[in-house]
Amino acid sequence: MKFTYLGKSGLKVSRLCLGTMNFGVQTDEKEAFRIMDAAVDAGVNFFDTANVYGRENPGLTEEIIGRWFAQGGGRREKVVLATKFYGDMKDPADGPNSERGLSAYKLRRHLDASLKRLQTDHIELYQMHHNDRVVGWDELWGAYQVAINQGKVGYVGSSNFGARDLVKAQYEAKARHMQGLISEQHKYSLLCRLPELEVLPAAEEHGIGVIAWSPLDGGLLSGNALRPVEGSQRANNPDGVKRYRSQLEQFEKVCKELGESEANVALAWTLVHPAMTAPIIGPRTLEQFESSLRVVDIELDQPTLDRLDEIFPGPGAEGPRAYSW
Repeated sequence: MKFTYLGKSGLKVSRLCLGTMNFGVQTDEKEAFRIMDAAVDAGVNFFDTANVYGRENPGLTEEIIGRWFAQGGGRREKVVLATKFYGDMKDPADGPNSERGLSAYKLRRHLDASLKRLQTDHIELYQMHHNDRVVGWDELWGAYQVAINQGKVGYVGSSNFGARDLVKAQYEAKARHMQGLISEQHKYSLLCRLPELEVLPAAEEHGIGVIAWSPLDGGLLSGNALRPVEGSQRANNPDGVKRYRSQLEQFEKVCKELGESEANVALAWTLVHPAMTAPIIGPRTLEQFESSLRVVDIELDQPTLDRLDEIFPGPGAEGPRAYSW
C-alpha cells in the first residue's frame, strides 16, 4: 500500500480510505469485521466514519467499529480513525440542539458519545460534516482547542466546505496560532469535477489534503451502471444512466483497452490531482474491498488522461480540456 502525508501535517495515511457508511446497513457486522481485518492486513490504515451512519439507527456504524477495536490484537493502534459530527443524532437529551449544525456544545457532547461508541479514548481526525456559517470560528476553534488539549482529538478536518470556508478557517486558525484544517472531504469524480475550479486549488494552497467522497458517483462509474444486477442500487437509478449513457459507454471502452475495471480507473483518476490524498472506497463485501486494492498501482498515462478529459470535460470546458496541474 502507498502512503502520503495528510495535508501539511506529519500524519501519514494510506492512499485509499476505507469508508464505513455501509456497515450495519448493507453490510452486516460479521462481513464488516472481515473487511476491516483485510484492510489492516493490506496496509489500509485510514478509516472514515460519521456519528450519523446507520440510517435509522445513528451511531450503529461507530458501534460496529468499536466492537471490532475491542477484539484487540493492535487493531486500534493500526488505524488512523476519522469520524464526523454535525447531524441530528435523535438524542432527546440534546433538546433544541439536536438540529443539524455546529457548536461548542454539540462538539463536546457528540465527541464524547462517539468515543464511547468507538471504544477508544481519542480520534485522530475529527471532522465537521458540513459547514455552519451561523457559528463563528471563535466558538469552533475554541472548542476544538479544548478537545485537542484533552488528548481526545489529534487533528481537525472539514467536509463539504466551500473554498471561502476553507480559507476563512485557516485564516482564523492562524490568528490563534493553531494548525487549522489538515483535510477536506469533498465530492469529486469524473462526473463531478466542479471542485477543480476553487475547492481543490484553495485546499492545495492552504495545506489541506482532500479526501474524495463518492468517487464512483453513487455507482454510475462502477461498471455496473450499464448492466445493473436486479435489485442493485444502480437498477433503481435509470435517470442517471440515461443522462450519462454515451459517456459511460465511451468510458467502458477506454477501461477495456487498459485491461482495468471501470471502478478502479475512476478511483485511480482522482489521485492524479496533487491536492488529493485519497478516495473513499465504500465496499459492501470483502470481494469489493479486495478488488479496490489494485487502484494505487494503476498509472494513467497522459494519452489516457486526455481521453478521459474528452469524455468527461472539466468545469467551464467548451471542448477537450488539457490537465493544467
